[in-house]
Amino acid sequence: MMISLDTDQFNAVNTTIHSTHLDGCPVLRVVKGAKFMEFDENTYARYTGRPFHNGIIRVNMFSRLLPDAPDFARGFIGIAYRISDDNSSFESFYIRPTNGRSCPDPVRRSHGCQYFSYPGYTFSYFRDHHITDYEAPADIDLNEWIPVKAVIQDERADFYLNDQTQPVLTVKNMKHGKDPKGAVGLFTDIGTEAFFKDLEIEYFD
Repeated sequence: MMISLDTDQFNAVNTTIHSTHLDGCPVLRVVKGAKFMEFDENTYARYTGRPFHNGIIRVNMFSRLLPDAPDFARGFIGIAYRISDDNSSFESFYIRPTNGRSCPDPVRRSHGCQYFSYPGYTFSYFRDHHITDYEAPADIDLNEWIPVKAVIQDERADFYLNDQTQPVLTVKNMKHGKDPKGAVGLFTDIGTEAFFKDLEIEYFD
């Protein structure tokens, strides 16, 4: 099911959102609220339609840095899903375009994309505990449209970029388990001007 990206279909959760055009296409622009300076928080445009449990989420994403982006900004952009009614828990996948193909630092390139689970299981939690299963390198960059597909089934998630046939990242044990059901969101983080188009949600149940 294709989802209209009109602002009346979304709630801005710790973000500002508006419908606009980019490269002649209608898009939804999402920017993180200025007061939220922690990473991996509930900062997204929340789709107000049917709750999601298992299925496929497809969207095209375009990320660029804001003029006042801090040095540590990475162009963070992604999706959230199974968002609880009160936004207190969700699963998420996002990319860091400045850690992609143009990045000269091999360590940063290994952190091209990230799964996290809110609350608690942030990227810093995984790194502090030397858990490497939830991020991977990605062939991405700023200022380009990046197709994303997430296939969610029970506690497993497979994430695909750029219409590739193999997932860039597979998560076999999502931290909230197989049962939660909730909203889909378009996620952004610090220093990013995020644009989304062609949002499609396929429901398995």
